[in-house]
Amino acid sequence: MADYAIGDLQGCFSEFSTLLQRVDFNPSKDHLYLVGDIVARGPDSLACLDYIYQHQNSMTITLGNHDLHMIACYYLNKPTNPKDKLAPIFNSNKLQHYISYLQTQPIALYLKQHDSFIAHAGLNPNWSIEQALKHAQFAQECYQSNNAKTFFERMYQPHPAMWSNELDCFEKFRYIVNYFTRMRFLTQNNKLELIAKGAINKNNELTPWFCHPNIRTSTHDIIFGHWAALEGSTGFKHVHALDTGCVWGNTMSLMELTNKKVITEKSHLLSK
Repeated sequence: MADYAIGDLQGCFSEFSTLLQRVDFNPSKDHLYLVGDIVARGPDSLACLDYIYQHQNSMTITLGNHDLHMIACYYLNKPTNPKDKLAPIFNSNKLQHYISYLQTQPIALYLKQHDSFIAHAGLNPNWSIEQALKHAQFAQECYQSNNAKTFFERMYQPHPAMWSNELDCFEKFRYIVNYFTRMRFLTQNNKLELIAKGAINKNNELTPWFCHPNIRTSTHDIIFGHWAALEGSTGFKHVHALDTGCVWGNTMSLMELTNKKVITEKSHLLSK
């Protein structure tokens, strides 16, 4: 038995299946944790989603921003961006089953056996793991509820400046989702900055979330994706960036969770 985590697939099924073959992944005894963004931009999001759906007993996804956006497009009857190449999914007769399955998946999780926290964009430095899981459960209940459509409608409104118990449920949902699925940089006063998305800022105006003292001194492993520009490097042994930009022509990364060993597969896109 082995547990693995893998970075953003973003529709790159060829590299995904190659990595599983390289570690001799056995769905009957192994388990794979996907850090989110399994769909969008790559050539075969449908194949990625269908494989995961068929092997869902051995797969767990922490939903990413692209995954949630796809679910929102379904609920809101909103056209998808052609660049996301999601038409095959929306034309599939299994679409409703895929959406329902994705809604069963968490937005963050903690694996006690590996002392590892996993979320698509990372861990809000102001939250303990216990607090983060409580917030994640709240968000999950929102996107699984009978009122899911309204939560997805409100998901795109401006990010609340501060957390407060006075926020309504839609604002809390949006605040939580943005940290778990869109976070990269924090401002000088530790507010979430949602525009910058490139390499680590060098001018001290913005700070990567994992450079916050609460993260730097954490005793837990933190595993995330979302930030391909990091090229898998955070500078901290316990903070693992698994989105290494396969869809942009770089690599896909898979980690064995017991020893934290990472193997990579070069993008097949340029060789076709």
